[in-house]
Amino acid sequence: MRVGGLATGMDIDQIVNRLMDAERIPLRRLEQDRTLLTWKQEAFRDLNLALSEFDRMMLDMKMSRTYETKKIHSTQENAVTATGGSQAANGTYYIEVEQLATAAMNVSTEGVDIDQSIDMNDYEDGKITFSTFNADGTKAEHEITIDEGDTVGSILAKITNDNSIPVRAFIQEIKGETRVVLESTRTGKYRDTEVYGDGPEIDFGGNPFFSDVLKLDQEEETNAQNAKFTYNHGLTIESTDNTYTINNINLQFHDTTDGHASLSVTNDVDQAFDKIMAFVDKYNEVIEKLNGSQQERRYRDYLPLTQEQKDEMTEKEIERWEEQAKSGLIRGERVIVDGMTNMRRSWYEASNADGEYRSITAIGISTSEDYLNGGKLIVDEEKLKDALRENPSDVRRLFAQNTADNKGVIYKLEEAVKQTVDRIHDHAGRATSTLDNYALGKRMKDLDKQIDAFQRRLVQVENRYWNQFTQMEKAIQRMNEQSSYMFSQFYGNM
Repeated sequence: MRVGGLATGMDIDQIVNRLMDAERIPLRRLEQDRTLLTWKQEAFRDLNLALSEFDRMMLDMKMSRTYETKKIHSTQENAVTATGGSQAANGTYYIEVEQLATAAMNVSTEGVDIDQSIDMNDYEDGKITFSTFNADGTKAEHEITIDEGDTVGSILAKITNDNSIPVRAFIQEIKGETRVVLESTRTGKYRDTEVYGDGPEIDFGGNPFFSDVLKLDQEEETNAQNAKFTYNHGLTIESTDNTYTINNINLQFHDTTDGHASLSVTNDVDQAFDKIMAFVDKYNEVIEKLNGSQQERRYRDYLPLTQEQKDEMTEKEIERWEEQAKSGLIRGERVIVDGMTNMRRSWYEASNADGEYRSITAIGISTSEDYLNGGKLIVDEEKLKDALRENPSDVRRLFAQNTADNKGVIYKLEEAVKQTVDRIHDHAGRATSTLDNYALGKRMKDLDKQIDAFQRRLVQVENRYWNQFTQMEKAIQRMNEQSSYMFSQFYGNM
């Protein structure tokens, strides 16, 4: 603590504070410059975030399914529906479903006590065994180990919870009694009858747990069956599932058909159109953000506020001030201007794509005539839909072909975005970057050093001021003492 003014009566502390306020003016400017660099970095990184989100969206635009998705209409949608990959040929197909695939099931013939304890000594090696069949028709043996304290309910849970067993077991109240339901988790017949003869899909043989405890009769199993359908009036096929893929058409069976159902395969123009429009909208959003940063007005009189200035303002006033102070910080930055130019060029460079279309204008996409829009895209929706309807493969090639001789629009655009993102990283860094790794960071680090050095100098200046005022106080104190002595000598004896 320093106490001044005892001899002079002057408020030394206030005087020094005002002197130091003047000394701190260059420091405040350094701190404001540091804040401006931080805001500039945030503005660059905000643009990079938008570019990165756009870049991730390009992956879907490289896929053939984006442009050549098929739409399939069924005349009996309650019985059979279908989806088609890009390779599914347009046309009409006839499907007659004769039977659906069903799962094997066995239900207790009597009530069962699920709390009944199971003694491991009643079973060979303390295990309950039964069989199912693999996809190739061979037998799959299963063992359930009986532990101390197991009940009927816990054994059923072990069967259900074992993912290697294609069987689930549960209880159901039937006619006032608790019955056990043993059901295959898959449809279809897997038992190889040529090897094992006719029989159940869930084969528990003579194991007493199933026959005596669960009251299951193997002869009463509801037989599984395969789905059976006829394709185009001539090919009859069986499937263990109620789904089947043929000629790149994925069929789903829901019921037997009344005669045959007709499936009409056409290009899904609406879905492809919506995906392209979503991509164009995202591109325009990015361009608007980039272009907006270049059109913002720079208010050079609005510098970052000091804490003292903020203390004298309302939150709304601070918000409005900082909005002006942050405006136009990255206006004219070459990395942004060049990035926009390269992205526009990506859309219009001549294409050597294999197919009918050589430019995006051929499918109804062009740039806005208003130069202030920064090259936003305008879409002639009918022209684009016509191209997708008549020749989706060539639309895909224009966008997504990737050969040594030709890069589609998406690959050119991806390269332009990547270059811009990398340049922004070099300039403004990443969230994990240290100050030494990018241009703005190096300037921040240099300012940090200047601020630290200036703060150390201010301590020295403040100490000097106090020393000077202290010496003045001492001098005046000595003068006061001498005046008092002289006064006492002249007038003390009167």
